[in-house]
Amino acid sequence: MSIHVVVGYGPAGAATARLLAGRGHEVRVVTRSGRPAEPGIEHLALDASDPARLAGAARGAVAVHGCAAPPLHRWAAELPPLTDALCAAAEESGAVLVLLGNLYGYGPVDGPLTEDLPLAATGRKGRVRAQVWEKARALHEAGRIRAVEVRAADFFGPGVTDRGHLAARVVPRVLAGRPVSVLGDPDAPHSWTYLPDVAGALAEAADDERAWGRAWHVPTVSPASARAMVAGLAAAAGTGPITVRRTPPAVLGLGSLVSPLLRELRETLYQFDRPFVMDSSAYESTFTLRATPLDEQFRATVEWWRGRSRVSA
Repeated sequence: MSIHVVVGYGPAGAATARLLAGRGHEVRVVTRSGRPAEPGIEHLALDASDPARLAGAARGAVAVHGCAAPPLHRWAAELPPLTDALCAAAEESGAVLVLLGNLYGYGPVDGPLTEDLPLAATGRKGRVRAQVWEKARALHEAGRIRAVEVRAADFFGPGVTDRGHLAARVVPRVLAGRPVSVLGDPDAPHSWTYLPDVAGALAEAADDERAWGRAWHVPTVSPASARAMVAGLAAAAGTGPITVRRTPPAVLGLGSLVSPLLRELRETLYQFDRPFVMDSSAYESTFTLRATPLDEQFRATVEWWRGRSRVSA
């Protein structure tokens, strides 16, 4: 049995911790507030950007999984010190540093996104996201740590509860048979990464030295438009055809006056206004994990949201 440290307990951190615990590993989860213990999971309350305290939590671990996701409007302030602490903990403990990344660092790209593209983002969030990996990679190449970044497209599936994309703003309305509004062009092809596959890739990359020293894209099914994804959810839910509308730019503009999230999303709206396709063939040709079939994703997502509704009723 090995010790894994998971920093952050949002959807990806929680899924990763529970997967690792289910495989018999000892898991330590680090968050600011802590939580009650779960089977196989110890929850520690500490500031993960404190290098000394995080290094203490990582002592004896084989891997440190960086899954913390500060609110978008706090990335510039919070991600750099968090990255410094993660790298310091990996160096002191000897644990593999497994970073959960996304696609912001590439910036707007014509054609499919592959891992060999330059991190050429011009927006603030994209630059910060790129700097996280560039720091870890430099330390890896210097022989001071072992690091890997696992990049995902927009999360989809059980446990994804945020207000953006195909989560809290969409799935409950689909279950009720009501129209939904989505960001950008509802017919543009888009990659959606299934959350359990994110956890699977983080666990696999931690354990296979062939992964270390570079970035990988999580196995993800073929791109589908938001309209097609809503139709798939509706079919799984048995709620019939659902009207899908584009959120008017004026509504986004007004919302951004009061919502920090909407203000930050303006920088990345290019991901929804045109095709945004992630290529995960490099991972799939090297490792074992494969993307969960889309029908299974729809079924599990509907079941999870219905269970959540019953608990909260």
